[in-house]
Amino acid sequence: MTTLKSPIGAHVPVAGGLATGGLKYAAEIGAETVQVFTSNPRGWALPEGKPEEDARLLERSGEIPVFVHAPYLVNFGTPSAETLEKSLATVRHSLRRGRAIGARGVVVHTGSAVSQSYDAAMKQVREHVLPLLEEIPEDGPDLLLEPMAGQGAMLCAKVLDLGEYFDRLERHPKLGVCLDTCHAFAAGHDLAAPDGVERTIADLVATVGPGRLKLVHANDSKDVCGSCKDRHENIGKGHIGEEPFAALLRHPEVAGVPFVIETPGRDAGPHRTDVDVLKRLRDA
Repeated sequence: MTTLKSPIGAHVPVAGGLATGGLKYAAEIGAETVQVFTSNPRGWALPEGKPEEDARLLERSGEIPVFVHAPYLVNFGTPSAETLEKSLATVRHSLRRGRAIGARGVVVHTGSAVSQSYDAAMKQVREHVLPLLEEIPEDGPDLLLEPMAGQGAMLCAKVLDLGEYFDRLERHPKLGVCLDTCHAFAAGHDLAAPDGVERTIADLVATVGPGRLKLVHANDSKDVCGSCKDRHENIGKGHIGEEPFAALLRHPEVAGVPFVIETPGRDAGPHRTDVDVLKRLRDA
């Protein structure tokens, strides 16, 4: 039986246009899959796309899987009614823009309760996010939950925390997971241990079921396991090291799942190196 190979790529800058800038950078670093922002990642503005750029990216999305990352300000667990309203509008915008460019998924951080109780925050998630999931058309992108590094009052850090999130959202068929290796490591999943990857993926599948992992954010960590610090490092240069990424790429539950790097680098050089390292580990 032939094992599906995971496409390797990166979060790409889109200066000059989603297709013009994003695909040019992807070609420079040898990316086989891309992740983009469709709006300012640190703002609430909801710009309309350029139809010609959308059409070009949509045309390529069959050969280069595309993902959208929702802005960082999104928080479904916030006690602020204004922030919640803006978060929902922003994710709806990301889902709509994602569908226009053929995106497979929209990544959203699972959020923080901030100053309210965990239960109050999760009731809020059910009340507002479940209707949002129901709005996604069958051919629209999945909503991919990305657990965080464990800092503050985060609603979800370890993969077992996804169970409550999935239950509150009735394990909706358009719900998936984006696993960030740096976040998981920082939250306490020791991926660098001999059986760390196996245990983490086993816990993930036991919690959300098979087939829910749709994307891996492949990032090494500047800090030690359990640090709760979200500081990414280039592949093999941090506390995770190369071998856990090789183990992840070999894992049958991860077969075919795209890997996207979000590693340090101000130009294409370091990112091309990281993509090449992951391809080498995958193809070994």
